[in-house]
Amino acid sequence: MADYIVVGGGSAGSALAGRLALGDAGKVLVIEAGPRDSNPLIHIPAGFVKLLDSDLLYHYKTEAQPALNGRAPVMPQGAVLGGGGSVNAAIYIRGQRRDYDDWARLGADGWAYSDVLPYFRRAEDNDRLSDAYHGIGGPLGVSDLRQVTDLTRAFVRAAQEAGIPYTPDFNGTRQRGVGFNQTTTRYGRRCSAAVGYMRPAMKTGNLEIRTGCLVTRILFEGDRARGVEYVRNGKVETALADKEVILSGGAVQTPKLLMLSGIGPEAELNRHGIAVKHRLEGVGQNLQDHLEFPAIRFCTGRYGYYGEDSFLRSVKNGLQYLLFKSGPVMSNVTEACAFMNVDDMEAEPNIQMHFVPIVFMDSDQEQVKRAGATVNPCVLRPESRGEIRLKSTDPAAHPIVDPRYLTAPEDVRLSVKALKLARTILAQPSFADFVEDGEAYPGKAVDDDAALSAYIRSKGKTVYHPVGTCRMGRDAMSVVDPELRVHGLRNLRVVDNSVMPTLISGNTNATAIMIGEKASDIIRGLAPLAPSNA
Repeated sequence: MADYIVVGGGSAGSALAGRLALGDAGKVLVIEAGPRDSNPLIHIPAGFVKLLDSDLLYHYKTEAQPALNGRAPVMPQGAVLGGGGSVNAAIYIRGQRRDYDDWARLGADGWAYSDVLPYFRRAEDNDRLSDAYHGIGGPLGVSDLRQVTDLTRAFVRAAQEAGIPYTPDFNGTRQRGVGFNQTTTRYGRRCSAAVGYMRPAMKTGNLEIRTGCLVTRILFEGDRARGVEYVRNGKVETALADKEVILSGGAVQTPKLLMLSGIGPEAELNRHGIAVKHRLEGVGQNLQDHLEFPAIRFCTGRYGYYGEDSFLRSVKNGLQYLLFKSGPVMSNVTEACAFMNVDDMEAEPNIQMHFVPIVFMDSDQEQVKRAGATVNPCVLRPESRGEIRLKSTDPAAHPIVDPRYLTAPEDVRLSVKALKLARTILAQPSFADFVEDGEAYPGKAVDDDAALSAYIRSKGKTVYHPVGTCRMGRDAMSVVDPELRVHGLRNLRVVDNSVMPTLISGNTNATAIMIGEKASDIIRGLAPLAPSNA
């Protein structure tokens, strides 16, 4: 029997399980539905591009989105040990001070910026920065990019020409600005939480990992979580926990498992004939995600990474990586970002832009085989809210995923202003030597707010950042308390991005790892790290 069962070996679950095992808190069993992270493409920076359409991700098809012209875009999420941290672009972004202070204001006591910054620092092993905002010696490798294409450098200069200041660190004193991303890599290889936390923990003998196991329900004795039931190789098995069951399946899978176990909105459970074990109306509600949309210009030559995946160039690039740890394989492709406020350029950012030195659009769009430069803006703190519901009682069935993109008018207003700025950046002098005259997308004919809004609705796609469906708080619609305990039940916690009250201002992987770090102290009964005064 394990002391702790962690359901899900993604970024938060890996960080939590590793810390518990390394801290000698007891025996930890991680149950993961996906396979081990043995695919070699996982561990090289550019490999994720080849994995986007693979079975190492769940390809959740959303409900038809009225505000996206009835389109039902796919929302991919990691389905492998390490979760999204094994298959994403490895961008290391934490968000803004305001994000976490808002969490605390909304009832997540102990999760203000000054409270969480020490856990970000403890997690980190940064190859360039060591100060009040950054740590060294932690499990998570964080590195500067060793490979940056000329097209990315042109974007960084062009954004400055458009009035956005340069920043050397999005996670320090000022997020606002344009700059090059740091990535969760170490010595030229991806450092997912599975690599950084669980591999060292395996040596302690305190950690067991079972992959290929689909958890079907939580087992209870009265109001106490006792273990889980799961399917492995077609057979139903059970695992029991002496201390706690901890759900770390993410913002889609965690509410699904709770509802299958009879925990959730009463009407939703009744709709599927599931006996109500414990009514929690907030389970599956409050879904938030970033929505991005492209501004694109075609290149005059083979700039960026166009054609680098051809057979001959793949062989050359692979050998260069193996022999010298250099070349295109060392790139995470999304090499630069910009953060700005489109209402007041001096204010804290409300928009993020990812730059991609290729033509990049969602899988439901026509795929253009040309060299190009793509700027993808997104609204950082969207007001639109969606939900996760059950499609059926079959544990293997994907749930209903309804993000309700762009249902808040403010999200539309900011998106239009962001797209205008993105096309302005692409028109700056630093791009002149690389791109053709004229704009490819949205195109010169798309010239007023109504047309830009229509374009955004036709091209908008996920940035792969769903959160919030089991949010922290103390009100009636919260699911867990600030100690991440499920309200009204014993020995059951949620430790993943579903607990976020609101979406952070940026990529979410670093925050997932921080949540796992902080939860490990809470669960062990340790005093929290001293608040930061940075």
